[in-house]
Amino acid sequence: MNDISIPVQDIAADVARIGRVLGSAGVGLEGGGVWGDVAHYLVEDGEAALRALSTAGITGAESRGVVLAALPADRPGALGRMMTELAAARVSVHAQYSDHDNRKVFVVDDIEGARRALG
Repeated sequence: MNDISIPVQDIAADVARIGRVLGSAGVGLEGGGVWGDVAHYLVEDGEAALRALSTAGITGAESRGVVLAALPADRPGALGRMMTELAAARVSVHAQYSDHDNRKVFVVDDIEGARRALG
């Protein structure tokens, strides 16, 4: 799985266009959202997403591998514990969000280090 990050200015209009472009290309969004001026979406095929966006003239998009981790939603503080483990392992987290299967999506600088830290 990959995180695609896409700069946005007019969130409603830009995300509408991104959704149309990716949907037309058969790229499904498995999770994500918009924070500040960047949209982040979880996709199966990051290269296909980038090709579709580029073909449509949407620039500045990037694709990165991610770490997916089950989130025990019934245990208060679970996210805090996960982030503590990543911080202790000195893994830089660039973004984190949830997917449609209630897993945490971590966009990090060290995928293997994050996997080890999260066990």
